[in-house]
Amino acid sequence: MIWFRPYTLEQIRFDRPTLASHLGIEFIELGPDYLRGRMPVDDRTRQPYGILHGGASVALAETLGSTAAALVIDPDRYRVVGQEINANHVRAVQDGYVVGTTRPLHIGRRSQVWDIRVLNEQEQLVCVSRITMAVLEK
Repeated sequence: MIWFRPYTLEQIRFDRPTLASHLGIEFIELGPDYLRGRMPVDDRTRQPYGILHGGASVALAETLGSTAAALVIDPDRYRVVGQEINANHVRAVQDGYVVGTTRPLHIGRRSQVWDIRVLNEQEQLVCVSRITMAVLEK
């Protein structure tokens, strides 16, 4: 297991209003080396043409990657901040849910790189993203 301590989903849920909670993002699974979450495709997350907004996909990716990055460090000594995120949008989604899964590509002392794959309900790739996080001393 890569996590700093044995977290539960309840411990990592949002406890105040955030962009992620406004978009309906919720964590659904915390595995030994991954974090999974989902987001509805609805009026909050669609663009004017009726399909999932690319920015919403990136918000899901950043939420998953940055949260996972925070779970592998000692929160009393360090904090993580995003340095760069990119995304490739490969399939449109009109409704339902998208599910994102993040796994580490690199966990270093000063930086982390996380891969995030967003799938539709048919488990087809919708978006692939990568986030780089800086690890800073408090």
